[in-house]
Amino acid sequence: MEKAERWLYNTLRYRFGETGLLQQALTHRSAAGRNNERLEFLGDAVLDFVISEAVFSARPDASEGDLSKLRSSLVKDTTLATIAQELGLGEHLVLGSGEKKTGGHRRESILADALEAIFGAAFLDSGFDAARDIIERVYASRLQALPDVEELRDPKTRLQEWLQGRKKPLPVYELIAVTGKAHRQEFEVSCSVQDVTNVTRGKSTTRRKAEQKAAADMLSLLMGEPS
Repeated sequence: MEKAERWLYNTLRYRFGETGLLQQALTHRSAAGRNNERLEFLGDAVLDFVISEAVFSARPDASEGDLSKLRSSLVKDTTLATIAQELGLGEHLVLGSGEKKTGGHRRESILADALEAIFGAAFLDSGFDAARDIIERVYASRLQALPDVEELRDPKTRLQEWLQGRKKPLPVYELIAVTGKAHRQEFEVSCSVQDVTNVTRGKSTTRRKAEQKAAADMLSLLMGEPS
């Protein structure tokens, strides 16, 4: 754990008084010993409160619905996993042999859960203020550049409205492939629009998420933006 402790201090400026909490926070359920599921549960609650307070302060005129959308965009698994990757968290995960072989240290859900577990572990180790300091540190750039709420609207809805506004047919989504075992499937979906040659594709752990990714790329294509 010494390497993980050094990494934690260098990236988050935090040292655990009880190092066993860090070990647990980094341990996936596929590995032997105490895993991070309970800490992830706690960290999720702490994260929700800290980010709720942050967006509430940053957008004093926003409605409850808009604040919820902003919070959701910041605490969703995709964002957490991206932050975890930026921090290099995957290198320090404790995984079972099966997850190691299949690249579990890069899996979105595992990275997101481990980061939340660290938040929860810090809360138990030093209290709320310590956990909030860590969260505010890793979210600093994102909180300084909060997106417009319009940008957070569902990509499928935005694409549909864009096409309807131009009196064009609705997009067509097709399931291309489902890969992986039953508990770890990946869906690949295509999105096509009439009179548009290019077809966009999206991959994710659910068909709905894959469709959202394909829709977002199609919308970017139609609007002449980089995907």
